Amino acid sequence: MTTDEEVSPALASPAPDPEKAAAVKRYLPWVVATALFMEQLDSTIVNTAVPSMAVSLHVAPLSLKGVVASYILSLAVFIPISGWMADRFGTRRVFSSAVALFTVSSILCGCSLDVPMLVATRILQGMGAALMTPVGRLTIVRTFSKSELLVAMNFVIIPALIGPLLGPTIGGLIVHWLSWRVIFFINVPVGLLALVLIHRHMPDYMGPSRRPLDWVGLLLFGTGTALLSWLLEVFGEHDIAAERASILFIASVALLCAYVIHAQKIDFPLLRLGLFRVRTFRVAVVGGFVTRLGLGGLPFLLPLLYQLGLGLPAWQSGMLMMPAAAAAMGMKFMTSPLLKRFGFKKILVVNTVMIGVTICLFATVVPGTPILTIVGLGLVQGFFNSLQFSSMNSMAYADIKANDSSMASTIASSMQQMSMSFGLAAGSLVAAFFLGGLPQSDRSAVTSALHHAFLAMGILTLISSMSFWTLRSHDGESVSKGVAPPG
Repeated sequence: MTTDEEVSPALASPAPDPEKAAAVKRYLPWVVATALFMEQLDSTIVNTAVPSMAVSLHVAPLSLKGVVASYILSLAVFIPISGWMADRFGTRRVFSSAVALFTVSSILCGCSLDVPMLVATRILQGMGAALMTPVGRLTIVRTFSKSELLVAMNFVIIPALIGPLLGPTIGGLIVHWLSWRVIFFINVPVGLLALVLIHRHMPDYMGPSRRPLDWVGLLLFGTGTALLSWLLEVFGEHDIAAERASILFIASVALLCAYVIHAQKIDFPLLRLGLFRVRTFRVAVVGGFVTRLGLGGLPFLLPLLYQLGLGLPAWQSGMLMMPAAAAAMGMKFMTSPLLKRFGFKKILVVNTVMIGVTICLFATVVPGTPILTIVGLGLVQGFFNSLQFSSMNSMAYADIKANDSSMASTIASSMQQMSMSFGLAAGSLVAAFFLGGLPQSDRSAVTSALHHAFLAMGILTLISSMSFWTLRSHDGESVSKGVAPPG
């Protein structure tokens, strides 16, 4: 059994010399962060370009829904096999192949001549993105000791926070000044830089044994999550009837339940659900899933509040999303001292409450609210969000053994992808419910509906703080203080 400072020899390449090891630890977080930023940015940047894309491709805007949904579906299907691929072929080969695929498919997206070609290339782009996130996180977990993991994870999580916030802003500016095709071409120089850094500084870890791929599990879980993700993505569109949506929802849940039963009967399941017996992993992943339901709606609700509720132009709305991104980057310098001083339980319980309160405070924003007040709310929200995600992501691996790290990374990434879809759908559904069919041109009605939506999502986040009460005071100390867990 390995200690907190060790990695099983079967998992890693021969130990590099100290100078090379230091270089890997210095540059690896940048490599992973760069790839994650591209993936998170592309999950939202396309949304603002849909009208321009429709004009260019001579189609109706609604017909481009598949361009957005295909990327989400591809993520849902291919994330579950990321851990198996990393164990089988090595983290460096899989990660570099994923970045290369993402970069090439970005070029193909920008060169697409029609909608079918664009959808196909978005699927390829999603395949690359699906492997980048969990394999990058896995490499971080295996490279850094438990005592170093918090700082490394804290750095890597920043792109995941600012990508969805900057996506609509960057996309809007590009579409306003340049062609929509540029939103895909901007990935090319970033991807090429990442490939150079991967070649120089990416360690290569493989699994201790070649476990077979669970094809039945992949079919059940992949189809179930893809169907559910697609349903959530298109929920509320007029072209899907309630009866059909209900049938698809029941089918997706049935497939996921069938996977749970299947996974308990075989030796090498696609996702080993037994890891949820580890308390810190269970609380971080499941508690984080619930917390993200409230947070996941903000990238959807805030632009609506600023543009439809306050009547601001798109560029000003985008600029108001920037303070949260800046605060998220600033918080990374404070996360480690805070967790070391107060521990994961206190931080997660209190911080989740504060996130819920700040979400509720957005319900007080009206057309006459000073811009400085809105900026202040964004800063506070960014600080709390950064602390929350850094804490949850690092605690998830606090008590995970080295030979379970690839499976833990795959499960965590799959759950986070599902929670993002649920969060966006929840924000859309709650806002539509309170709007009650009134026209979006009625600014007063839209503002009132959005205010009620912020209150509902904020209260949901407040309630989610209860999930972290099951933690113990010493949980996560192997990450926050470098102390081995008791027992």
